[in-house]
Amino acid sequence: MTNTPIDAQTPRRRITDPAEALAALERAVPNLVGIRRSVPAALDWDLVEESLGTTLPSDYKHLAEWYPTFAIGDCILVGLPEPGEEHLVHQGVQDMLDVLVDAWLEPGLGLSAHPAPGGLLPWSESDEGDKFMWSTTGDSPQEWIVTVAGRGGAWWHYEGGAVQFLADLCAQSVEPWGLRLFEPEVTPC
Repeated sequence: MTNTPIDAQTPRRRITDPAEALAALERAVPNLVGIRRSVPAALDWDLVEESLGTTLPSDYKHLAEWYPTFAIGDCILVGLPEPGEEHLVHQGVQDMLDVLVDAWLEPGLGLSAHPAPGGLLPWSESDEGDKFMWSTTGDSPQEWIVTVAGRGGAWWHYEGGAVQFLADLCAQSVEPWGLRLFEPEVTPC
């Protein structure tokens, strides 16, 4: 597969508050609230982050505390840690990293995998093999941007966090370069 860097898309305003980002996603995917937990899950973030070797963005952690794993449009799987299963996160991420390194990262692309400085750290994928990752650059995980690796070889960046990316993708406020169109409906997994 020949990977082609495309460009970056920038939201009108980057949402930095996790609750605001989650509210934007719930507006973009109306049936999402039907699977929202009644109280936030108590997740062992220390275990998850220690196993990954990095702190994770607060919007992702907020999403995981309020929601179980779900699929959007039977297309994008948003895998989230479950209470008591935090020890499984590292292996799932490692499996995605192995695929990323073996099949997606080509010399000259200028991208590397986590834990390299600024490396890509996967957080989701589509049923067609598209990869959704954080580019781990910046002074804190709150500054990380989303990098999309499309199954057709197109690479692009979204200059916002993961939850805002999902909201904007579902609200069609971002061009889905290389991604198939889908209905923004949620299926619990």
